[in-house]
Amino acid sequence: MYVKGKVVIVTGGSSGIGLELAREFGRRGAYVVISARNSVRLDQAADELRKEGIEILAVSTDVSREDECIALIKKSAAWKGRIDVLVNNAGVSMRAAFKDVDLSVLKTLMDVNFWGTVYCTKHALPWILQTKGSVVGIISVAGYVGLPGRTGYSASKFAIRGFLDTLRCENLKAGLHVLVAAPGFTATNIRVTALMADGSQQGMTPRNESKMMTAEKAALKIVKATMRRKNRIVLTFLEGKFAVWLNQILPGVVCRLAYGEMAREPASPVK
Repeated sequence: MYVKGKVVIVTGGSSGIGLELAREFGRRGAYVVISARNSVRLDQAADELRKEGIEILAVSTDVSREDECIALIKKSAAWKGRIDVLVNNAGVSMRAAFKDVDLSVLKTLMDVNFWGTVYCTKHALPWILQTKGSVVGIISVAGYVGLPGRTGYSASKFAIRGFLDTLRCENLKAGLHVLVAAPGFTATNIRVTALMADGSQQGMTPRNESKMMTAEKAALKIVKATMRRKNRIVLTFLEGKFAVWLNQILPGVVCRLAYGEMAREPASPVK
C-alpha cells in the first residue's frame, strides 16, 4: 500500500505517537488530517509539520462527542474528496486503584478511548470502504493484559481490540484493512495527563521515560504495519510481545509480574 496522495486522519495528532504518525505519513507523501482537543497545541503541531513540507489539515475535535467526530470526518472528506486511512490514536490514561477511583474517571476513559474510536470509525467507514483503505486502532499492551491501577484504561483498550477485530471479520469480503497496534511503554506525555482517583491530572510520570521506546520508533513501526496491511502488531519485546504471549499460557504468572511492576512505581496506588 502506497500512501502518497492519500488522505490519512490521525486523532490525538498534536503530540506523542499521534504527532509522529502524522509526520511519518506526511513524509511519505500523504495528505494528513490531525485532530486534538487542545486547539493551541494542535495549531502548533500543524505549523511544525507544514515547515517540514507536509500538507496538513488541523481540526479541533473532542472525540468523546459524536457531533465533533462527524464534523472531523466531513471536513476531512471535503478537503481532498476522499479518506483512505483513519488512525484512532486519541486516548487518555489513569492511575488509581478501582476501590478509590471516582467512577466518572472510568466513564471519561471509555468515552474518549472506546467511544471516540467507535464514533470516528462509524462515520469514516463509508469513505474508507470506497478506497479499500485502513482503520487503525492504537491500543496498548494493557489491551491484552490487565494492569493494576489502570482498570478503566485496560477495559477501554480491551474493548477497542474486540470492536476492531469484529469489524475486520465483518468486512472480510469488502477489502477493508483493520490494524490493531499495541505499543508497550512508550515515551509520551500520556502518563503526565493520566487521571487520578478524583479525576485530576497526574502532572508527572512515575516511570523512567529514557528507557522506553520513543514515539518516533513506535510511529515508524505502525506506519509500516499499515502499509503492509497487517492485522495486528505488538511493540517492544519484554513488556510487549513476551508479556502478551506468556499471558496466553500462564496468566497467573503475568498477573503477579504486572502487579509487582506497577507496585514498584513511586506513590503507586497498589502495594
